[in-house]
Amino acid sequence: MNRLITSVAVAAIVIAPAALAQSIGEKTGVNSALGISPTTQDFVNEAATSDMLEVAAAKVAEEKGNAEEKKFAQQMVTDHSESSADIKGMVTSGDVKADIPTTLDDSSQKKLDKLRDTRAGAFSSEYDRMQVSAHKDAVSLFERYSKSGDNAKLKDWAGKTLPTIRHHLEMAEALQKRD
Repeated sequence: MNRLITSVAVAAIVIAPAALAQSIGEKTGVNSALGISPTTQDFVNEAATSDMLEVAAAKVAEEKGNAEEKKFAQQMVTDHSESSADIKGMVTSGDVKADIPTTLDDSSQKKLDKLRDTRAGAFSSEYDRMQVSAHKDAVSLFERYSKSGDNAKLKDWAGKTLPTIRHHLEMAEALQKRD
């Protein structure tokens, strides 16, 4: 009996941090490839991290980018700051039960570091490609959650936010075509 209790306690300690972390299916892109809706926690993690990365990358683009990229970057700061505030508001009010990440994950930090380290002549190519990729991922995330997410308020918000993200993707693709 003591062994059983010890085993359950150890399992709880090992599993608890994993429950707070992003699921493997979402992190690896398997969920996206299969069209599986993210959990509420995964959606909040992905959306909040994406917002943080978009704002940070936009600030780099405001320094290093060409005129079109600077204009795009200003729009990214405005829209992704608003999106962050929306998510924080839903979590703070208790409408959405999730933890909001406060720092970039390793993968996002590496992308930002790479962008910061990109020399001026290669900046447009790197930034524009990054924006297309990030917004394709975001469209997938928001489409999947808006169709079958498990929190009604967040699901509705994802659906209402999706047209803006699609527009960002179109803008990013237009930047990339100019390269």
